[in-house]
Amino acid sequence: MKKRVSTIEQFEHVVKENKEFLLIKHSLTCPVSGAAFEEYEKFTEENKDVNTYYLYVQDDRPLSNYIAETCSIKHESPQVLLFKDGQVVWNASHWKITNKSLAENIKK
Repeated sequence: MKKRVSTIEQFEHVVKENKEFLLIKHSLTCPVSGAAFEEYEKFTEENKDVNTYYLYVQDDRPLSNYIAETCSIKHESPQVLLFKDGQVVWNASHWKITNKSLAENIKK
């Protein structure tokens, strides 16, 4: 399942309702982010049972900043965060976001 989250309230609901989920921060203007988002989309197509969410950095800046601050993870874009029990347990950015890296880390 792939779903956009764009507000702090939506994000807080996702955290409360999901024991584990992936979130990707995607820049609509960056070619590297475009490539990472394609990898993310491949992953979601092959792993429909995994809860995944995305945000658009340009449109959802307050949420992106909120996540960086509350999770103490320096903002990058593209950036993927794996949450378990409300905590970030893995993150990657730029060219490290691949279908393979997502699959390997979600299975841990």
